[in-house]
Amino acid sequence: MKFKPSTLHKAGRLLVKYVYKNPKRNIPKALKVGKAITGNLFPESTWTAPLDIITNPDNTWHDYVYNILNDIDRDCLSKMLLTFAVDAGYIGTSTLRENRDKLKCNIPWIILMDPTSACNLKCKGCWAAEYGHKSNLSLNEMRKIVTEAKALGTHFFMFTGGEPLVRKKDILTLVKENSDCIFLAFTNGTLVDDEFCEEMKKAGNLALALSVEGTEETTDARRGDGVYQKVTNAMALLKKHKCLFGTSICYTSKNCDAVTSDEFYDMEINAGAKFALYFHYMPVGSDADTELLLTPEQREHVMRTIRAKRSSNGGKPIFTMDFQNDGEFVGGCIAGGRNYFHINSEGDAEPCVFIHYSDSNIREKSILECLRSPLFKEYYKGQPFNNNMLRPCPMLENPQALRKIISKTGAKSTNLNCPESAEELCAKCDCYAKAWAPKAKEIWENEEHFHPYTQYYRDTEEGKKELSKEQ
Repeated sequence: MKFKPSTLHKAGRLLVKYVYKNPKRNIPKALKVGKAITGNLFPESTWTAPLDIITNPDNTWHDYVYNILNDIDRDCLSKMLLTFAVDAGYIGTSTLRENRDKLKCNIPWIILMDPTSACNLKCKGCWAAEYGHKSNLSLNEMRKIVTEAKALGTHFFMFTGGEPLVRKKDILTLVKENSDCIFLAFTNGTLVDDEFCEEMKKAGNLALALSVEGTEETTDARRGDGVYQKVTNAMALLKKHKCLFGTSICYTSKNCDAVTSDEFYDMEINAGAKFALYFHYMPVGSDADTELLLTPEQREHVMRTIRAKRSSNGGKPIFTMDFQNDGEFVGGCIAGGRNYFHINSEGDAEPCVFIHYSDSNIREKSILECLRSPLFKEYYKGQPFNNNMLRPCPMLENPQALRKIISKTGAKSTNLNCPESAEELCAKCDCYAKAWAPKAKEIWENEEHFHPYTQYYRDTEEGKKELSKEQ
């Protein structure tokens, strides 16, 4: 039985109000209601893990839950939770899964878009620095993206760039117009002010991820002198206004120890950050420094340290995701529309925020047409690119896969400043991939792994037939 969104939101608002009256007593009851409504849509751990958090004071996340209820504006958090649970979770997940089967292509849970290429910083390893400063998606183009994506089941959107907050006014307009969506902006934090924080709270469905690279020394080394202080000032403002925010961290060979240290975690937690999103350095662009790529030992250190610190037993109370090492929890590469894809400031639909090739543009095609283009179809058919989920990426760990995809589809480089061939890009990853492979094999074959819900082309009847012909 499917419930109407309006019915779910009405019930949800009553449930949230009920939870706030006595969280320790009422959250377990709310979980039971959620499980009854969603049935088998989500794995059992979706409900058992939160129950342990609520009832076990020794669980790392026990205090985290109660703190977030106090630290984030009540109306804002309530709206964010309901939109996440009802629109993006229950309605969105079921709709996009149905559309994947029906349309026989990837349908993403998240879409990333660049409102602008403009940025006031030039950080090492950031594609935006290559893009110039005159390219923008119009407000109506962003409206088109959201409208078409919602029809497919996507209710979560992230703003990248450039610096998205260069377009504060348009972003807030779009966010307020789409109360059934969750929005997250990756920002360097330099344009956060009191007025913007208040507008964020009024909208209720926008969060920020502030870029920081560990200590003041390691942050300023990559982002420029004085940037660390500006980021911490932005955190203080967001905390004062009780806004939801976290951090975005690119780990490299130079800062991997700093960004996984207890001191760094404690700084984020004390500053009010509720989540931390970790990204592996990618050698994208003509000025990419391959010396910033991690050694196998450094990567294993990052993986194990992040996992230890998010453990329910003795961990740190901040929600973390490690997008390169958490492949097993999402079934490998999530790009190409499988869980997300990227639209740059020129409207080019790119399979990944780090892989700048495209054969479709949203100014000429619908979102669905982009997802069914030759480039995205090859992603759909090729995923997972490796059964070892510690080697998920078709560029970084499996560069031969990206070479093949670009060669087969004829997708063009979308680097707006200096086009980069697939061979040039992948050549920078060959040595890294070769060095990481044996370490990844050792770890993967000697440890137990999570098995998520997946929808791979290879498991469909069509995919099985195609694979049998190739064998």
